[in-house]
Amino acid sequence: MTEHANPPISTITIVGGGTAGWMTAALLSKLFTRGYAIRLIESEEIGTIGVGEATIPAIRTYNTLAGVDTAEMIRATRATFKLGIEFVNWRDRGSSYIHGFGKIGQDNLWLHTHQLWLKMAKKGEAKHFDHYALNCVAARKGRFSEPDTRTPGSPLADIDYAFHFDAGLYAAHLRKISEARGVERIEGRIVSVSRHAQTGFVEDVILSDGRRVTGDLFIDCSGMRGLLIGEALGVGYEDWNQWLLCDRAWAVPCENAQTLTPYTRSTAHGAGWQWRIPLQHRIGNGHVYASSHISDDAAAQVLLGNLDGKPLKDPMPVRFRPGKRHRAWDKNVVAIGLSSGFLEPLESTSIHLIQTAIFRLVALFPGRAFNAADIAEYNRQTDFEYADIRDFIIAHYKVTQREDTPFWAYLKHMAVPDSLAERLDLFRASARFFMHHKAELFREESWVQVLIGQGLPMQHDPMVDMLPEDEVRAFLADIEDVIEDTASRMTGHADYIRRIVEPRPTPVHSQRLNFGLNTGKITHSLKL
Repeated sequence: MTEHANPPISTITIVGGGTAGWMTAALLSKLFTRGYAIRLIESEEIGTIGVGEATIPAIRTYNTLAGVDTAEMIRATRATFKLGIEFVNWRDRGSSYIHGFGKIGQDNLWLHTHQLWLKMAKKGEAKHFDHYALNCVAARKGRFSEPDTRTPGSPLADIDYAFHFDAGLYAAHLRKISEARGVERIEGRIVSVSRHAQTGFVEDVILSDGRRVTGDLFIDCSGMRGLLIGEALGVGYEDWNQWLLCDRAWAVPCENAQTLTPYTRSTAHGAGWQWRIPLQHRIGNGHVYASSHISDDAAAQVLLGNLDGKPLKDPMPVRFRPGKRHRAWDKNVVAIGLSSGFLEPLESTSIHLIQTAIFRLVALFPGRAFNAADIAEYNRQTDFEYADIRDFIIAHYKVTQREDTPFWAYLKHMAVPDSLAERLDLFRASARFFMHHKAELFREESWVQVLIGQGLPMQHDPMVDMLPEDEVRAFLADIEDVIEDTASRMTGHADYIRRIVEPRPTPVHSQRLNFGLNTGKITHSLKL
């Protein structure tokens, strides 16, 4: 290969703004400091789908790499902290559990807390599983703190968190950052796309006023329409509706509640589920539902009948197809965000899929040759990621005791992908979990909390039986006591937010917002 066989590209054109477009622009403009012109086309005539208001802890990695100041972001986006997701009515009506971020309890030898808990729970000698994870207990108490590694032996060192924020304000904040770094924003509505006669590559897009915008690499952030990847290039779509029945949503904000909770809530209804995302200035709500099992009007009434306060606007309808593009990268177009696929927001993965797509693009960034091997690897990784997250979301529907509506009866008894069936079989046999691939998003703690919370019947690891029962009983009691005490000493979530939004005269380092605990350091350590 000659030196110039794959020369660098010079122009990156992002089609579409919103969260996906401006996240892409912000990160690329931070990393690509010379040699690249980055521009973004968006039209104020076209609205965005503002459902991506809850995140997972990896968003903090994105913010760091993109140079997003944490305190400024919290103020600009009216953000709150998120310790996990509460699932209400999913196992059966009246049930509740939290999928919390961070560590669960403490290991005894190589045996994880859930293995010990399973044995004692069957004897009626263990509390609800939430009591053994700090994130879960702190969430229910309305407390928050950043991880504090200065207190060895305390579960506070292992706490993890994400954010709730207004997705529209987040995009606006990233736009401000991006434009300050030289990203050119072009206002306009795209009416047609020109492609090269021989290669099929996109050469330029034509705006409604006749302007032509060229590019070497085009990034399609046009949402579910898939203006470039779907309409122009004709890349098809793999539909997963046989497992994920929900295909529509109503979204509406409402007045805030008295308590600012540090977690998302997902409440299952007869033909779908409702999200509740608390922000500083309002609560974001939505009803995700299966149009084959409930009418649009009835779904809207379910949402409006289950709000904390007065709705602040009329509900907005959203239609989607659960699934993914056959290829997220085709020719010189990379689809990022909803244009590449959509998995319902049950585990807050929409924004995460945007950021991993950007990271993947940076890792496999093309030259003008657009090597087929790079494109194939990008698509392989994307396919794995979507299928991995798909299985985790399907598990919430499959593992349930509910059969009270046709919707839930179908889901409980449906066949699932082999990859999920094998994982569920292993959990039933011994509650064991093994990573199949280092790129898996949800780790053991997540699967354990969800499958126990959803009520999957499972046996504990037989190695637990080698421990004396009195030792297991005392070990679990110690975990419970330490976590309860630690959570009780943490700062109230609303107070933590207030200190960021209304900072004290002494400057607070924006990337570490640790205001400490209410009553000093934790000195407990688990007795092993």
